[in-house]
Amino acid sequence: MHYQDIGELGEDLVAQWLQATGWIILHRRFTSRWGEIDIIAQHGGESGEAKEQGKNFSLAQGPTANSTQHSLLAFVEVKTRSSGSWDAGGRSAITPQKQAKIWRTAGIFLAQCPEKADYSCRFDVAIVYCQRISKIITGVTATQEALATSSAAGHKFKLQEYIPAAFDSYIDNG
Repeated sequence: MHYQDIGELGEDLVAQWLQATGWIILHRRFTSRWGEIDIIAQHGGESGEAKEQGKNFSLAQGPTANSTQHSLLAFVEVKTRSSGSWDAGGRSAITPQKQAKIWRTAGIFLAQCPEKADYSCRFDVAIVYCQRISKIITGVTATQEALATSSAAGHKFKLQEYIPAAFDSYIDNG
């Protein structure tokens, strides 16, 4: 199995977990000349949290003008790693240069989707652990509880950590 395939399966797990926790996946692998964002997800607004909680939503009138006020966009960077990875499970791979690429790419997304320009935005990081499934069980190992798990192509994937607002969420739209 190729590294890119493993990365995509890790992204699939995170996208499924986000959907199960009330997020709407707007885009996968959004690319621009600056870089790529693995997942762009929305929570709240007309189709999410604000509607469920009755905030800024009227059954008689439909969404009010400020219903986007409670909407949130998450630009999610997914790092899928196997045991013994050199970069702290992917955390140290999110350098200031990588963050800048994600910020620029997020700005391009918002320019292409001006209806979402007033949403609150944050940059999240998901850490996924990947392990080859062995047919021979050699012992018992203690593992940290995972947020979500899946198995595919002879590998087990665990969403070990989801870090909301992992780095500065300011986007300069001007």
